[in-house]
Amino acid sequence: METKGGFYISQIKQLQDRIFERLLAENGIEISGGQGRILFVLWKNDQLTINEISARTSLAKNTVSIVVDGMVNKGILTRQTNPHNRRQTIVSLTEYAKSLQTKYETVSQQMNTLFYQGFSSEEQMIFEQFLARILETLTQEEQTHIKQRRINHEDQRTAF
Repeated sequence: METKGGFYISQIKQLQDRIFERLLAENGIEISGGQGRILFVLWKNDQLTINEISARTSLAKNTVSIVVDGMVNKGILTRQTNPHNRRQTIVSLTEYAKSLQTKYETVSQQMNTLFYQGFSSEEQMIFEQFLARILETLTQEEQTHIKQRRINHEDQRTAF
């Protein structure tokens, strides 16, 4: 049997990103979807490191760094060295970023309504349970792979 779950998820993600960015622009919010993911995380918990943002958004650390740099240049975020650990950078919201939260949440709700249009509450719940299972499986696979790479790397270092 041919399965298309991954294909559908990719297609949905691409369409959702385009529609969401259009809705943001129509509401006067000039940020990309990736920037929105970072803002969403910081609105919940301001002053995070790049590693923390990466973990909470599932974006790669280098991607987070690049996107944060652009947001700092636009006055959306600030970067400061952690006074307790000079190797860490703390990313924080500006007042401008804080002012976007209510509008952004309104657009998110519009997108959520569109996303689940035609679904009963029960169907929505079941669908999200299935997605959560897939996410958990993929997360475990990635963590296992990362642990295995570390073990292999340690084995290589001790072999010399």
